[in-house]
Amino acid sequence: MFRVAIGQDSHRFTDPEDNKNLVLGGVVIDNFPGLKGNSDADVVLHAITNAISGISCINILGRRADELCLEKGITDSKVYLNEALATLGNKKIIHVSISIEALIPKLAPYIELMRQSIADLLGIDISSVGITATSGEGLTEFGKGKGIFCTAVITAQEVL
Repeated sequence: MFRVAIGQDSHRFTDPEDNKNLVLGGVVIDNFPGLKGNSDADVVLHAITNAISGISCINILGRRADELCLEKGITDSKVYLNEALATLGNKKIIHVSISIEALIPKLAPYIELMRQSIADLLGIDISSVGITATSGEGLTEFGKGKGIFCTAVITAQEVL
């Protein structure tokens, strides 16, 4: 049996004086402001985590992430992703498709790094990680450079 789920996330950019790193797909992108949030605000990993929650029907971002972040000081979104992966039981992710909307930064130079990072985190081959990026033609707040929006679609297969 196969299951497909969608997840999304978005965050505004921090103020430059906040000195927060921009992290997307587990990759630090230098020379750009970070994203507002209690955690590292990695919208890519958050969207994937939400999609996994759509498969397992167990929400991680929310109460569980707040426990990890606010009570234990864990701000690395890779930890939240691992928490979500642990809820899959006998299901294995076989493909992920990611769409990112942002005016800045231009993401083309980072896509292969993000694909490899995500493949490693999910335990799948890089050929099963697709990432597209768009500026959105300036039609949304993200396309106007005020933050980043991400959608992720996950395909999982039941393993017997």
